[in-house]
Amino acid sequence: MTTKVEKSVVVDVPLSTVYNQWTQFEEFPRFMGAVEKVTQLGDDRLEWVAEMGGVRRQWVAKILEQVPDHKVAWAAVEGATNAGAVTFTELGPARTEVHLSLEYEPEGVVEKVGDLLKIVEHQAEADLENFARFIEDEGRATGAWRGSISEGATVTTPGVADAASSWGDSGKVGDDAEREASFRDSDRRADLTGTTTVGEPPLPGDHGLNPTDAASGFGDEDASSEPGVVRRDDR
Repeated sequence: MTTKVEKSVVVDVPLSTVYNQWTQFEEFPRFMGAVEKVTQLGDDRLEWVAEMGGVRRQWVAKILEQVPDHKVAWAAVEGATNAGAVTFTELGPARTEVHLSLEYEPEGVVEKVGDLLKIVEHQAEADLENFARFIEDEGRATGAWRGSISEGATVTTPGVADAASSWGDSGKVGDDAEREASFRDSDRRADLTGTTTVGEPPLPGDHGLNPTDAASGFGDEDASSEPGVVRRDDR
């Protein structure tokens, strides 16, 4: 079941300045509390790493539509499933509304519980308020990208259906991802069970062998009959 978040903030800064600052995606960690890193892979690709409610996730977002001083719309193409848009509306000469529309797919028990507690919604609200304080304190944008991006037809507000290529990819990083990789490596090593080359320590998957058993035979071609040392003849 997907979740939608809608949040807005009014910034006492001119529209172009607000929009220009938002295009500096790699600076998002300066005001987005859950975001650890954003890497711009290209004009229309961003790699994100974020931690929310104790779960660390990553994803690659593709910008589907970017219209200067008006809108940035995206959808994930890898990793954590999410999509949405940020729009900018001029309320006066030095007053701008920033509106966030976000749709995402909670993964696992922890995120689903966090979803009930509205953790993402509260974080999104805090991030927009932090952005407002950040740009108001700066008084000017730290950079700008005024290019346009369009997939052809005008995009309204993307949803998780637009992030279909990321479905089934949890995007988990850190300890959980390392454990999964370790399990895969263990399965691969298990295929080599019972064999090791004289002169080399046994592999972790070699049943009944350990480095102590084979130590006397390391580097000794005549030690192939020693306990715990098995010659591998398939090399």
